[in-house]
Amino acid sequence: MPELLPFPAFRIPGLVVAERTFSVPLDHAAPGGERIEVFAREVRAPGGERRPWLVFLQGGPGFGSPRPTGSFGSGSVGGWVGRAVQDFRVLLLDQRGTARSTPVNRQTLPTRGDASRQADYLTHFRADSIVRDCELIRREVAGDEPWTVLGQSFGGFCATAYLSIAPEGLRRVLICGGLPSLDAHADDVYRAAYPRMIRKNAAYYARYPQDVEHVRQIAAYLATHDVTLPGGMLLTPEAFQSLGLMLGMSDGFERLHYRLEGALLTVGGERALADAFQEEAQHTLSFAGHPIYALLHEPCYAQGGKPTAWSAERVRAEFPEFSPARATSGDAPLLFTGETIHPWFFRTDPALRPLREAADLLAERTEWPALYDADVLAENRVPVAAAVYAEDLYVDAEHSSRTADHIRGLRRWITNEYEHDGLRSSGDAVFERLWRMADGEL
Repeated sequence: MPELLPFPAFRIPGLVVAERTFSVPLDHAAPGGERIEVFAREVRAPGGERRPWLVFLQGGPGFGSPRPTGSFGSGSVGGWVGRAVQDFRVLLLDQRGTARSTPVNRQTLPTRGDASRQADYLTHFRADSIVRDCELIRREVAGDEPWTVLGQSFGGFCATAYLSIAPEGLRRVLICGGLPSLDAHADDVYRAAYPRMIRKNAAYYARYPQDVEHVRQIAAYLATHDVTLPGGMLLTPEAFQSLGLMLGMSDGFERLHYRLEGALLTVGGERALADAFQEEAQHTLSFAGHPIYALLHEPCYAQGGKPTAWSAERVRAEFPEFSPARATSGDAPLLFTGETIHPWFFRTDPALRPLREAADLLAERTEWPALYDADVLAENRVPVAAAVYAEDLYVDAEHSSRTADHIRGLRRWITNEYEHDGLRSSGDAVFERLWRMADGEL
């Protein structure tokens, strides 16, 4: 059983918050071996200490859980938490390796030893290990009672693995933009993703046609100048394209447009990149706060004995539309990329440079266990409801729909009303609908 180390509770508007740290095995197959810590915040309404549990699994991989700012505020948790605490105690889990859990980063990983040992250590930070952490924590806080799981994006991948590994721990499962393919290789994921990126770019430039030339000028500047951002990141044309990651969010078009509008200025008759733009680009592009995202994004799809082999980089070569030179040497618009990880990130980003060799070893690895059990899912008896966002930049709707067809009893909601961040941007609407669907009320 994990060790529970409770911290005193405190209050913020509308919520009571208690911080907890759990000690869990690094390797659940060796429970007597090394242990790591997993941090979580219990969030409840005043007087709600006897309500059933809901555990929130954040997207990523590699991001900590949202920090509550008040049940009805406009903070990162969004309006859903204010609705959830009316009926649940909510556990906001910092998945292993993230935020206040035992950290994984360029400072801690080298203490594991050489790159081979670092890579071996990182294999314990995928969805299957996260699910087994959840089960230990559930037994500690809820005893024999099953709980509700709410999975956003990669958290939905974890929830699907949960249905495969330990369905007995689940009362209901709610998935937002996170139904994974059960058997697709990373290559299949990216061959589906690049055409979606092309469509998002077309929609962006249709809204902001003035940005076509502006973006081309920025890319041309980067192609002819060596730019090091304030935090040490190298801003190459390809790194600049990665700003397209924000295009899959509800306010992403506007955020990108406003970020770009003052990027270039003229100083003494010469073009230069504005300091403000450089600072914002460093903040947006750096992996310092979430290196697991870069290290394990492709391995989170790995199973079946085939290496990922830097899939996004290889598949990108099949889509010449994304070549920066094509835009800067002609009249084609520069296309931004989305949720893709490339080996050159480990050269341009100082937070990743010391981890390049370990990342290469993960890309070559073939010994990945299966994450999903198709037979168990076909016989599923846990109520499940999933939102599939038809225009989702990050998770392919067709892949999600095929998985929904396979999970017995799953109720899906296909919508183009929301982008990938629908759980946050909708207030409590997406959460409320999925909960009612899972309980058979809608």
